Amino acid sequence: MNCFVGIDLGSTITKAVILDEAGEVLGRGITNSRSNYDLAAEVARTEAFVTARFGLLRKEVEKAAGGAMLDRLLRAFRTEQTLVQLDRLQHHIDAEVVSTVAGPLQQPVTEVIDEIFRRLRQEEEDWFAGRTEGTRSDFFRDHVGSGWARLSEELGPPVDVSFDLLLSLYDKCIIKVENEPLELGFQDHIDAALARIGDVEGVDAVRLGVERARDAELVEVATIGTGYGRARLPFAKEQIRSEILCHGLGAHRMFPNTRTVLDIGGQDTKAIQVDGRGIVTSFQMNDRCAAGCGRYLGYIADEMNIGLHELGPLAQRSSRRVKINSTCTVFAGAELRERLSLGEQREDILAGLHRAVILRAMSLLARSGGVDDEFTFTGGVARNPAAVAALEELVAENYGDRTLNISPSSIYTGALGAAIFAMRAAEEGRGVAGTGTRQEA
Repeated sequence: MNCFVGIDLGSTITKAVILDEAGEVLGRGITNSRSNYDLAAEVARTEAFVTARFGLLRKEVEKAAGGAMLDRLLRAFRTEQTLVQLDRLQHHIDAEVVSTVAGPLQQPVTEVIDEIFRRLRQEEEDWFAGRTEGTRSDFFRDHVGSGWARLSEELGPPVDVSFDLLLSLYDKCIIKVENEPLELGFQDHIDAALARIGDVEGVDAVRLGVERARDAELVEVATIGTGYGRARLPFAKEQIRSEILCHGLGAHRMFPNTRTVLDIGGQDTKAIQVDGRGIVTSFQMNDRCAAGCGRYLGYIADEMNIGLHELGPLAQRSSRRVKINSTCTVFAGAELRERLSLGEQREDILAGLHRAVILRAMSLLARSGGVDDEFTFTGGVARNPAAVAALEELVAENYGDRTLNISPSSIYTGALGAAIFAMRAAEEGRGVAGTGTRQEA
């Protein structure tokens, strides 16, 4: 099967989308791009081909085995991926303790770290078994980092192992894990995932479907790159497109009646106006600093020692929103600490911060041409419920009733647009060749 790939290399998150020959989404991949852009692009592509093979598997066996069985297999697969990454992380942290922690402190530090990893692995098993509730980050760094901070605070101080020491060990070693090429593909973990779900009803049909999905030929015909870090992609200039164009086209594909697009990413905010074909007619972009963008929220999450995915739900518990006058990323930590020292509640501060972020976006929307009757919110911040609530409130205040579109896959909008450009270029015979080889994933 021929396929077409779009890669959106963002400042904090890298996304990939694969389209099949009919232009339908075959697979999606996502990863953090904080420490290595080149590796991030490859991991996102690999993840996209993994989900593509799960998509083929679903088509093969859903009627025979049922969707619940396939969802359980995917959960088992993600569990195996995470456990492998946890093993690598512990290897690096153990080595760091040996080389940097001396004297009698080394033993208690080692014992605390062993207990943290034991509990993290158990939490993975609980998640696989469906015994846990709440949101879970898509990213290993954020997902595990949140648990690491929580367990370090609980386990370290009672035995005179400082929280700061444990957190510094994690921060140093997670970068090493992110910079290693990981075996995350379909071939690497599918057998272990099958073993994990065991011999239950319907598993024989799943095993047959796995073999067919494993053997399916997925040929990468054309690839287009976009995003904040697009200049770093190892593509010819013919394979690069503006992120403005890709977001406009991707939003139009998701919601054909869209005329206004707001994208809040990690490093920039884009307000885009498009016509009935998804062609950009005007735009405004804040790309000089990360104020009011996803990276700003990331700094706030780091200051609070919580996962980025936890900010929105926490802000929604606010009973009295605090007015925030600045969204400067450089001073984010200082402002947060000042507000806390004045007795303000975390939830109320976060509610004010989310409104301040959206107020900056509203200024860009106004300068780009306002908000048309139907508009689409994209980017990582579109997954934040407090940001969505603030946007709905401010749009209603300034423009009245408007239809707001947010796709569950909104974070992939730019990559989707890039994949559409790749498909169109291939159809027109222009030079945007992909690898031209079968993708193993």
